[in-house]
Amino acid sequence: MAVLLGIDTGGTYTDAVLFDEMQGVLATGKALTTKHDLSIGVRGAVARVCAAAPEAADAIRMVSLSTTLATNSLVEGQGNPVGLILIGFDRKSLERADLGAALAGDPVAFIAGGHGPLGEPQAPLDLAAARAAIEEQGGRVSAFAVAAYFSVRNPAHEIAVRDLAREMTGLPVTCAHELSPNLNAPRRALTALLNARLIALIQHLILAVRGFLDDRGLRVPLMVVKGDGSLVSDDTALARPVETILSGPAASVVGARYLTGGSNVFVSDIGGTTTDIALLRDGRPVLDRRGATVGGWRTMVEAVAVHTFGLGGDSEVRPEGPDKLQLGPRRVIPLSLLATEQPAILAVLEAQAERPEPRSTDARFALRLREPPGGPVGLTPSERRLWERLADGVAPLEALIKSSAMEPPLDRLVRRGLVVLSGFTPSDAAHVLGRQHTWSGEAARLGALLTARAADPLGRLGPADPAAFSARVHEETVVRSAVTVLTTALAEDGGPAAQADDRLGPALIERALRRPEAEGSLLGVEVRLKRPLVAIGAPAATYYPEVARRLNTALSVPPHAAVCNAVGAVASGVLQSVTGIITLPEEGRYRVHLPSGVHDFATLQEAAAHAEAEAGRLAEERARAAGSETPRLSLDRKDNIVRAADGTTTFIESRITATAAGRPRLAAE
Repeated sequence: MAVLLGIDTGGTYTDAVLFDEMQGVLATGKALTTKHDLSIGVRGAVARVCAAAPEAADAIRMVSLSTTLATNSLVEGQGNPVGLILIGFDRKSLERADLGAALAGDPVAFIAGGHGPLGEPQAPLDLAAARAAIEEQGGRVSAFAVAAYFSVRNPAHEIAVRDLAREMTGLPVTCAHELSPNLNAPRRALTALLNARLIALIQHLILAVRGFLDDRGLRVPLMVVKGDGSLVSDDTALARPVETILSGPAASVVGARYLTGGSNVFVSDIGGTTTDIALLRDGRPVLDRRGATVGGWRTMVEAVAVHTFGLGGDSEVRPEGPDKLQLGPRRVIPLSLLATEQPAILAVLEAQAERPEPRSTDARFALRLREPPGGPVGLTPSERRLWERLADGVAPLEALIKSSAMEPPLDRLVRRGLVVLSGFTPSDAAHVLGRQHTWSGEAARLGALLTARAADPLGRLGPADPAAFSARVHEETVVRSAVTVLTTALAEDGGPAAQADDRLGPALIERALRRPEAEGSLLGVEVRLKRPLVAIGAPAATYYPEVARRLNTALSVPPHAAVCNAVGAVASGVLQSVTGIITLPEEGRYRVHLPSGVHDFATLQEAAAHAEAEAGRLAEERARAAGSETPRLSLDRKDNIVRAADGTTTFIESRITATAAGRPRLAAE
């Protein structure tokens, strides 16, 4: 028996499954994700699943990992500082593709160089300027991103600066041409920037899993799910972590297909931080060829066409007046969970409830997660003061925020992933309503009382009622969840977005999704989703039966829905593609542009033969490096040739794509 171990590390839970290709799911396990040390959550989940099926655990021959950590990091605006080196760009490039916004204050250098559309240098590479930029940025960043103009037509300048940065600093370096073969220099630079920012995060996770496997004596391949649902080796994921954005959602789609057999369905994966919705069409995940959009950034990573929303069981509940609630997009630790791990906070909540006057900091706490890179010396004085006040690990916000001036430094610590907040969430509301019994119901009740008081300090809606407030939070979660499904369906249909001043459309949707209108209402509105809905994730059964009812569609919450991502992590295969472009710089000279370099040929036939052979070689090489032992190669060629009315033809370009696919390599028995 060849057993595969699937692990999914999400924002709240780490899930594990033991899986046999003939028998399916053999056992499941679940543990809380521990962001300060991911190995703790991984060890906990795997220990549980192995204890449930010890004989199967002895037959593990491959481990595969999916994660929402990269996605969550981008959605929540977290990540380590990165140095961006732009070659041949001007400063106006920062205004395109939201590149300047994505920098978020990280250093950027503009140096001369880059190439033109036919691969010829547009200016000599200024290595002296590159050296100065690397030296200036090196002490302040965790990684570098290098992007050169038209690097997909000639990567020489990116490669030269990459090698120099590695030699000078030893830090990880991402080249834009390695991540996409497509044109659009600013968006390629954005993708490289995000990749560099995620390296430390993914490295932390992979090293945690590697350490755990070593401790158990498991000498087996470790694979990671990419955003398109395929698998890559752990080394490949370390070099190109941006390809793991939407890894968790992609694994959920693959897992949902396996668990339900659904061919044409919406798959909605609701976790702690996000809701991720994708479409299965004829049994295959629909891919976004334009590039995945996560956290508002349009990348050039080809991935499952997932629509990601900052809505989950652990979304922060923020009252905006007595009768309006905002959910997310920030994730906070549910009070019920915090009290389970830190029982002392119950006394704090009780003391806050005894006070006659509500405060904005009631039922809110902060926790240290991990030491900052380089230690506290890299923090500003105000950040260091907050860090020191969190020496015991957790503190109520009222003890940290003595004035509004302390809010920005706390927010910076949260964005950097050093501190996490705790507050009232939909998961807490579910505990109050008896829909969930996992953690401390008393902490959830006190949190509901305090948050309801803060929402209505003048008591306009009467005395604060934890059950009534929790029912409002639950209702809002159901409605927002239904809106995410409708938004996805409209986008997949190509429907236009509502204009900012168009209130009729949103009003009708709200009327359709809210509870039945009052008796005597003159208008009744319904919506109908014309595809079945598959709901997965730990909170799915809490919210989606009502979501499906209001959308008038069939619902499936499959067995093992709570660990569906971990199932998907082992139910896929390796797939690597390499694209070569053939251009015509001048009559009688055909130029082949490949990641391995630029070559000229006298005829199109010679150029195409070289492109097919070299792209095929590179694709097979990448597939083997990504973990497939016997990849199968396929070639696709598209010629762009314009034929005039008089029969003459004009060659524009050819695009040749080689794809190598296969099952991942297993350890010997």
